[in-house]
Amino acid sequence: MDIALLGNPNTGKTSLFNHLTGSYEYVGNWSGVTVEKKVGLFKNNKDKLIDLPGIYTLNPLSKDEGVVSQFFLTEYFDKALNIIDASQLPRNLHLTIQLLEYGKPIVIGLNMIDVAKQRGIKLNPQKLSELLGVPVVSVIARSGKGCDSLTKTATTNSASRTKNNLVYYGKELEAGVLKLEEMLKGKAAHSTRWLALQLFEGNQYVKNYLQTFIDNHILDELVQSIEINLKHQHGAKSLEQYIHEKRQEKIDTILSEAVVKGDQAKTTLTERIDTIVTNKVLGIPIFLTFMYLMFMLTFDWVGFPLSDLLDGFISGPLAGGIAALLTAVGATEFIHSLVLDGIVAGVGGVLVFVPQIFILFFFISLLEDSGYMARVALVMDRIMETVGLNGKAFIPMVIGFGCNVPGIMAARTIETPKERLLTILLTPLMSCSARLPVYALFVGAFFVQNKAFVVLSLYVLGVLTALILAKIFSSTILKGETSLFVIELPPYRIPQFQALWKSTWDKGKGFVKKAGTFIFAGSVFIWTLSYIGPNGFNVAMDDSYLAAVGGLFAPLFEPIGFGTWQAGASLLTGFFAKEAIISTMNIIYFVPDEASLQGLLAEYFTPLAAYSFMVFILLYIPCLATTATIYKETGSKKWTAFSILYAFFIAYTLAFLVFQGGKFLGLS
Repeated sequence: MDIALLGNPNTGKTSLFNHLTGSYEYVGNWSGVTVEKKVGLFKNNKDKLIDLPGIYTLNPLSKDEGVVSQFFLTEYFDKALNIIDASQLPRNLHLTIQLLEYGKPIVIGLNMIDVAKQRGIKLNPQKLSELLGVPVVSVIARSGKGCDSLTKTATTNSASRTKNNLVYYGKELEAGVLKLEEMLKGKAAHSTRWLALQLFEGNQYVKNYLQTFIDNHILDELVQSIEINLKHQHGAKSLEQYIHEKRQEKIDTILSEAVVKGDQAKTTLTERIDTIVTNKVLGIPIFLTFMYLMFMLTFDWVGFPLSDLLDGFISGPLAGGIAALLTAVGATEFIHSLVLDGIVAGVGGVLVFVPQIFILFFFISLLEDSGYMARVALVMDRIMETVGLNGKAFIPMVIGFGCNVPGIMAARTIETPKERLLTILLTPLMSCSARLPVYALFVGAFFVQNKAFVVLSLYVLGVLTALILAKIFSSTILKGETSLFVIELPPYRIPQFQALWKSTWDKGKGFVKKAGTFIFAGSVFIWTLSYIGPNGFNVAMDDSYLAAVGGLFAPLFEPIGFGTWQAGASLLTGFFAKEAIISTMNIIYFVPDEASLQGLLAEYFTPLAAYSFMVFILLYIPCLATTATIYKETGSKKWTAFSILYAFFIAYTLAFLVFQGGKFLGLS
């Protein structure tokens, strides 16, 4: 049996998916985490659970909501499992009524009953079940309480179909439903009542589906005639609003019988914390403080000591062991150099930063799972609105701190095409984890006393640049109205360690996997270019093809502080993956003695040039995977090319201002 899992954002739907299937999917605190359907097996290893995006309505506003409409129209499932938040029933039941109208059997999981109780709301699940005509099972998704009962109820075969006329919409609209049923005459494979109501609400996916049976102008005439009648008889502003009001009337009736307000609830801990962290004045300083502490842990207190230990192991026992093994098997000098100078230096130079990457991801996951990240979006909304976006656009940008690819994909949750495109174009300016090894290398070499502050300044610079460009773009090439910002603020929670670790691993494993595959192949390629030149093999590094290629671009970077062929060659490989910059530098600057790469960098960079280099790395062209994702999400070669060209221009301009401005001020 195939069961579709549906619910509003932040109802605990994805957490419940994990409990019911034993599978793990990424959990967050905003709409759009699950931008495509995910499928898992119930623990009975027989029935399938299809996890669909969190939505408020089946009439889609954003791309992720469109996934659900398309699923309902084109794919088969046996039953729906609707998760609703017991503390937010008035809003949640709008989706429930639409699911009932679809006509498939439904089981309701009544989640967060503990939160409802804290808010002074007493529920009668049995009465709610009677009024809706479907089974209702109380659960607490975070702890798994009630999940066995929900599984049993959901996977029990049920041949009966749900009664789909729970709401009476008035004679004018009901007549319109009957008229569409007559037009279809059994042609459609879905509930004609649901199709009619979705058409009247303006669901474009349903309209496109109906156009395969009925001419478009006939559908338009039907909708217009009903809307005119409703306006004349009831003064309704729009058909969609009228339908919403009728559903609300039914919901109010249901709640009056199934929900009893208890004693006035005391102010919750969540509400008390929110008065501080979402404060207009304190909100952003608190967020920056959290970020600073996160970078202190990543670069000073924990991350660097762990990286030093790992570096000592890779460059010492591991490299020594590999060298001894190669000698024992009689490997040639060429193989020795390839393995030690190329693979170990290149891949190992990236892997030493794994502890810092995982620490950063751990704290990002902690902020997300605790519920704080949704507050960041709320705080940022006040600023985002002034630049032509809203707070929801900041969520993909925050995700971009981990990796720009999922950040860009998360822009699907944004309703308006203009804001979605703007978010896609600006998300690559967020400092992803692939840039972190570059920062770690340079701050360790030049800014030992202020590592966390310097890295924080780069993250802030990326955000500020994105905001300024958002204002420019939204006022020129991407004009349009800013959409209304609505976001759920889930209660603060203590994250479960298992979920926290899985979330961290899910984010960080891509970095390790890339080091073992792409960086491995890239290191071999870069070493090969450094090993051969116009005069043959095993040439001096300065006479290699790598030096020749890097030298072509060196004059371009001279005005921004790093006009060497080594920097030019490193930046070229950075297009394929930002981590490749580190592997390239490890190969280029490799020496057989105990000198460290950070020590050698002082011969080629000044502190001012080093900061200029990091600014350039922060902003210059997106990596290959990000570029491909931009093209996939926009479907436009023009916007993809624009994302590359404008980023390079901005990176060069800001790096120029940093370096030349610093020189003017007498900085070195």
